[in-house]
Amino acid sequence: MSSSAPKSEEELLGRCAEIAGMELSQLARGLNVTVPANLRQHKGWVGQLLERALGASAGSLSEPDFQLIGVELKTLPLNRHGQPRESTYVCTVPLRAVGERWEDSWVRNKLSRVLWLPVESEPDIPLGRRRVGQAILWSPDEEQARILHRDWEELMEMISLGKIEKITAKQGVYLQIRPKAADSHVHTHAIGDTGEQVLTNPRGFYLRTRLTAEILNSAHRQTAKTRG
Repeated sequence: MSSSAPKSEEELLGRCAEIAGMELSQLARGLNVTVPANLRQHKGWVGQLLERALGASAGSLSEPDFQLIGVELKTLPLNRHGQPRESTYVCTVPLRAVGERWEDSWVRNKLSRVLWLPVESEPDIPLGRRRVGQAILWSPDEEQARILHRDWEELMEMISLGKIEKITAKQGVYLQIRPKAADSHVHTHAIGDTGEQVLTNPRGFYLRTRLTAEILNSAHRQTAKTRG
């Protein structure tokens, strides 16, 4: 394991191959990190551990995690059947953005090149015993990019028209908006329906499991085809 930033996708994938199959406790020992009893008070711990193990450098900046090569890291918690257990957080929603273009959006920047790292996530598996899977390096294909673009435009149009409170998690084929805050008492400014500033809960963009399952299943088919 190296803490230095990878200088190429090949180097990054090589590091992923080294940790594939390892338990989180093994990774943590190698990095001198304590494994928490559970994730209730340590949300994000798994992602932070993997960032350290692979040499991610962006931290909380609005840039891909691996800055030198423009790759974002996303963990993919899996159930016992090897399928995604939950939606994937992408980034915060700019609630006062007016006239922002998809081409310049944080969502597009984050999703242009993603390293998906599957991790066992069944509650009955102790955190330290959960294993890391085979990494998937992904960019949206033409159809996926089209759907993401359309979802983003429809959701951002509602925000610009002051309809933030009418957005539900049911909207969007691949991309959805949900509240993103430690509790309901956290507020930020947004655009109201008459153009005024209003207070509302922060929101985040999330990818539905429909897309992440599609990515995972496509990778499995490609692996099987290569081996065949």
